[in-house]
Amino acid sequence: MAEKNIFEKIIDRELPADIVFENERILAIQDIAPKAPVHLLIMPKKVIHDIQSISEEDLPLIGECVIVAQKLAEQFNVQGGYRLLTNCGPSAGQSVFHLHFHLLGGRPLGMMG
Repeated sequence: MAEKNIFEKIIDRELPADIVFENERILAIQDIAPKAPVHLLIMPKKVIHDIQSISEEDLPLIGECVIVAQKLAEQFNVQGGYRLLTNCGPSAGQSVFHLHFHLLGGRPLGMMG
């Protein structure tokens, strides 16, 4: 059996985290190294390696992640402007291979480039 990644350990309560949302399928936490005043990580509890690994059966779960992001944006008062992104692969900056979305806001984020 493969070793658990850090997000699996957080989901299983083997590591602490500042949880801001949880239901049966999704967990959202504060990022420990925030890149903006609001920097949350939204992840399915189901282990999905990255966005390229999403199957058709996962689409409702991914849609639910987006709905959670919308609700968290309102809760953290950034609904008027935020970024929701995911990295896919090491060359894109993915360091934890468990699909997760970064919700960033709370300041002007500017253009990506």
